[in-house]
Amino acid sequence: MASEEISNVTPGTTDTSPSSPPTMNYLVRLSQFHEDFRLAELQALAELHHIPITILSYTPTSPILLITAPSPAAAALLIQRAILTQSVYEHWGSGSSLEELHANVKTHSAHLWPLYATASWKFSIDSFQGGAARNSAERTALINTFRYLPLKGPIRMTDPDLELTIFEEYAPKAPHPHTYHFGRLLGGGARDLATKFDLKKRPYISTTSMAADLTLVTANIALAGPGKLFYDPFAGTGSFPLASAAFGAVSWGSDIDGRAVRGSGNDARDVKGRKRVGGERTWRGNFVFYGLEAGLGDVFSSDLTNTPLRRVGFREEDAGRKRLFDGVVCDPPYGVREGLRVLGCKDPESTPWVVEAGVSKYKDPAFIPPKKPYSFHAMLHDILHFASETLIDNGRLAFWMPTANDEAQELAVPTHPCLAVVSVCVQPFNRWSRRLITYRKLPDGDVAPEEVAAWLRVQAEGKRREEGVVSADELNPFRKGYFSKFVKDTPPPEA
Repeated sequence: MASEEISNVTPGTTDTSPSSPPTMNYLVRLSQFHEDFRLAELQALAELHHIPITILSYTPTSPILLITAPSPAAAALLIQRAILTQSVYEHWGSGSSLEELHANVKTHSAHLWPLYATASWKFSIDSFQGGAARNSAERTALINTFRYLPLKGPIRMTDPDLELTIFEEYAPKAPHPHTYHFGRLLGGGARDLATKFDLKKRPYISTTSMAADLTLVTANIALAGPGKLFYDPFAGTGSFPLASAAFGAVSWGSDIDGRAVRGSGNDARDVKGRKRVGGERTWRGNFVFYGLEAGLGDVFSSDLTNTPLRRVGFREEDAGRKRLFDGVVCDPPYGVREGLRVLGCKDPESTPWVVEAGVSKYKDPAFIPPKKPYSFHAMLHDILHFASETLIDNGRLAFWMPTANDEAQELAVPTHPCLAVVSVCVQPFNRWSRRLITYRKLPDGDVAPEEVAAWLRVQAEGKRREEGVVSADELNPFRKGYFSKFVKDTPPPEA
């Protein structure tokens, strides 16, 4: 839906049909970045809060979204924790000209005016791609065109009872707006959380830590919330568990690199110009720093294929109740700087001493377990299968996957019979991009056993074909494309 224009709206109308609860139209002011993620986040929050909404009018190049919702309170709740939404308004009217806007406002919102006759009030003007050259007198003249509104209360520029906003949309470099909107402010989003969790202000980070806004958006799309358990199997320094805990979930994580999950334990120092930040350089240090210690379940050293976590197979007895997690969120390694690795012995028959050491010394603090090459495709499918055996019914998996922008090299969205694709959001760079792919866990009873058996056979055949392959490029098509086609581009944030 994020890639198409939608328009089916009569501004300011109310749906009072007997077949559905009354709804009103609302204007959502979106942030104009990460455009491909905005609708997915909003629709996820609607599901999280059980708020029925309908998208009435949306264009990916515009920050204005028109929706229906049951009430002003529901509309305000909808965006309360949204990262990519600035604010929401009760929609009083729209028009392609100022005259059309006024006619529309008078027709569709006059019944609301008496409610605010004595309220304190202020006007704001929000111009997109234009209007910056307008002086104070011109702004006042525009506001005065609404003098027919019966506002008898005092003007109050700070915290008024009523804030009305005039929206103007310009085409690039156009002298006049092509669309006007008008609405009453209901509430704001949670963009301040992205500033609060900014990597520059966090005690413990690494070079591959994902930006705070994207981790928070990921947690929103995965439906993180109070009373839920979330897990990141490629946790690193814990950016995704921290974001999930920020919304009330209890977060767990693991990583094949024990050094990342243990941290240094020292205070953070100036790193590449980063100002000194107090707090321990550990997972726990980050959670304590943000007052989220209650949201930290635990962290341990493990890889996805050798996890100590209980996995409940397809249609095992009472499987739906035995599975643990409400959400799995992760940004797996892309295998660019070095090939992907997984715990295990590459050739156990020719190196029996390695196997013997693993049996006798695995509890030794100095023991370093052996690792073997790992296929990129195998990793993707292992993530999906792990989620299918650990997520509760209707739980969500949200993970990031790199791909080339060249259609000949583009990697298909991986599928699993027990997981339904909810959304695919793209963050483009130059010649490559990465996608946030979100799935919903289907109840086992909704999936045919034959589909699961066929999927497992295909994956087993793929792994057999990859046995003996030693080249990192052969095991990872994205890595091969990265170095052969678009090595000059910005390197991926996770390697």
